[in-house]
Amino acid sequence: MKKIYLDHAATTPVDREVLKAMEPFYSDIFGNASSLHQFGQRAAEAVKDARKKIAKFLNCETDEIIFTSGATEADNLAVQGTVKDKSGAHIITTAIEHPAVLEVCKNLESKGVEVSYLKPQADGIIPADKIKEEIKDNTALISVMYVNNEIGTIQPIKEIGEIIKEVNKNRAINRQNKIIFHTDAVQAMNYCNMDVNELGVDLMSISGHKVYGPKGIGVLYLRKDTAIRPIQFGGHHEQGIRPGTLNTPAIVGIGKAVELISSRQNSKIEKLRNYLWQQIQNKISNVKLNGSLEKRVPNNLNISFEGVEGESLMLDLDIANIAVSTGSACSSGSLEPSHVLMAIGLSHEDAHGSLRITLGKDNTKEEIDFVIKKLSESVEKFRKMAPKN
Repeated sequence: MKKIYLDHAATTPVDREVLKAMEPFYSDIFGNASSLHQFGQRAAEAVKDARKKIAKFLNCETDEIIFTSGATEADNLAVQGTVKDKSGAHIITTAIEHPAVLEVCKNLESKGVEVSYLKPQADGIIPADKIKEEIKDNTALISVMYVNNEIGTIQPIKEIGEIIKEVNKNRAINRQNKIIFHTDAVQAMNYCNMDVNELGVDLMSISGHKVYGPKGIGVLYLRKDTAIRPIQFGGHHEQGIRPGTLNTPAIVGIGKAVELISSRQNSKIEKLRNYLWQQIQNKISNVKLNGSLEKRVPNNLNISFEGVEGESLMLDLDIANIAVSTGSACSSGSLEPSHVLMAIGLSHEDAHGSLRITLGKDNTKEEIDFVIKKLSESVEKFRKMAPKN
C-alpha cells in the first residue's frame, strides 16, 4: 500500500537534485573547508557557492550568512547572542514561538532578563501595533516567528520591521542600544517574501530540512554592524561567531535546496489544500479550522475534530499509511495541549482533538481523496466509541 506523507512542516524529503549535489562531498571532495591545500580549497569553493545562493535568496551580502547546525542553534545564537552581557535587557516575543525561542527566553528570565510574551488574536495573528505598545527604553530584542509551525499563520514581519526602524531613529542610536529584530523564518521559506531588506530584520533563522534539503544544517542571517556575541567557543569559523568545522555536504545541500525554491508550484499545493479543507467540511461534521485561512501559508491545515482525540486519529491514519501530526514534532510525546492552540483560545478538549496536515510538492489529488475517505471513517469510528453524556 502506498505511503502518503502529509507532515511537511515537521520535515521534508531530500530532493533528488539536492542529494545529487551533495554526494561528491562525502567521499570525493572530502577536504576540510578551512584547510589551505587543494583538498580543502575545493570544499571551500563549494561552501562559497552555497553562501552566494543563500545570500541571493535573502537579498543580502555573502558575509551576512552564518552557517549553523540547524534553526534551533540559529535561534539560540540570535536570542542569547543579542542580550548576552546586557544586564536588565528586555525581550519582546510571542506566546506562539517555537520552543527554540521560548525555552531560551525562559532560561534568560532566570538570569535577570525581562521577557514579554504576546498572545495572538483568535486568528493566530499578532498586529504590529501590539508589538509597538510593548516597547520600553530597555527593549534590546524583538523576536517574532514569521510563519507559525503549527497553525501556519503569517505574522506582519514587514510592518513590525518598519515600527522598529522608526523607534530606533528616535533613540540615542548606537550599535549597542538599538533594538535588534529577529525572525524565525523556517516555515516561511517555501512560500513568503524572504528579502531581509524589505522585511527590515537584523537576524533571520532558516533551516535546510524544511525546504527539501538535508537535516543538520541551518543559517543565521546576521546584518552587518548588528551587535551579537558568540555563545560557544572553540575556533574562528564563520567570522568567529560560530566555531566548528563546516559541514560541507550539508551546506552544499541547503544551497541547492534554496536555489530550487523558486521553481515550486505553490498554486498547486494551495489548490490541493483548499480542496482537502472543503471536502473535510462536506464530509465531517463539527470541525474547526485553527488560525486564519487567508493569512496562512498555502500548505497548512490545523483542524480540531469535536469529540475525537487528535492522537487517536493520527495513529489510526498511520495504520493506513498516512502521516500527519497532532502538533509540533518537537513537542510530540507531551501530554500537555499545544501551547499555540491554547494561546489562540482553544479549550483543552479542542486542542487535544486537533490535527496538523501539511502538504508538499509531490502530493496528488488521488492521495488527498484517499486521505479524506480514511479520515472520515476514523472520525466516525472514534465518535461512535466515545462515551455518551
